[in-house]
Amino acid sequence: MFPERLKAAQDGVQAALVAALAARAEVPVVHAMRYALNGGKRLRAFLVLESAALHGIGAGQAMPAAAAVEALHAYSLVHDDLPAMDDDDLRRGQPTCHVKWDEATAILAGDALQTLAFELLTDPVLGLAERRIALVRTLSLASGAEGMVLGQALDIAAETAPLPLTLDEITALQAGKTGALIAFAATAGPVLAGADPAPLAAYARALGLAFQIADDILDVEGDPGKAGKRLGKDAAAGKATFVSLLGLDGARARAAELVAGAEAALAPYGARAETLRAAARYVIARDA
Repeated sequence: MFPERLKAAQDGVQAALVAALAARAEVPVVHAMRYALNGGKRLRAFLVLESAALHGIGAGQAMPAAAAVEALHAYSLVHDDLPAMDDDDLRRGQPTCHVKWDEATAILAGDALQTLAFELLTDPVLGLAERRIALVRTLSLASGAEGMVLGQALDIAAETAPLPLTLDEITALQAGKTGALIAFAATAGPVLAGADPAPLAAYARALGLAFQIADDILDVEGDPGKAGKRLGKDAAAGKATFVSLLGLDGARARAAELVAGAEAALAPYGARAETLRAAARYVIARDA
């Protein structure tokens, strides 16, 4: 069930993103946007669609929100790969945007992907205007200086800090950098339905942290060919990670605890949330 649902989300959101850019001018910045939107796990889109389905909202109605979070995520990756940030030359198995084009085009493509995300959230198909506005606000908070951008800023600051980050500090950093967009995605369904987002917010907090711990483990022992990006950079830079602080076995154990917590948070939905439970198990079993 889960692999099929994830594949359906991947296909559906890719079609929505292609359609969103279909009428744009054929210029380098738009080509770079399309390039940056190719591939990826699409876990965030999947979470939007599944959280919507739990509340009786079909994929057709929720798809603009699923596409929005993937556009926002793609922007963050384009900018994160820039020389002034992580200085990466490989993403999703392909040269990064600034390598394939240039830094200016990559910066502008990222800017345009960010604004595309909020354009998509204005689509009337999503439903009532007040709920679309709520999604805009929620994504703004998740992606800005209270969420993802804050996490990225803390990550950059940690590179030159006199002491490595503590476990609590890394947890807070990753709650923004990785967890905030996952939280937006998992709560988009109840926001669209005007329902209580608390159970899915709790699920997302545990899921986002487990996802990042799995990334830290893959950075140590993953296959670069499957990951589609350079691995081992954190260790080479001497950065504190969940693995450096907990060890591989400790990190795996903590991730497993978080997955159990994520599954428990779904109790109010009963068997209807089984696909989301499978998603939680997937994030720590994946090889990329």
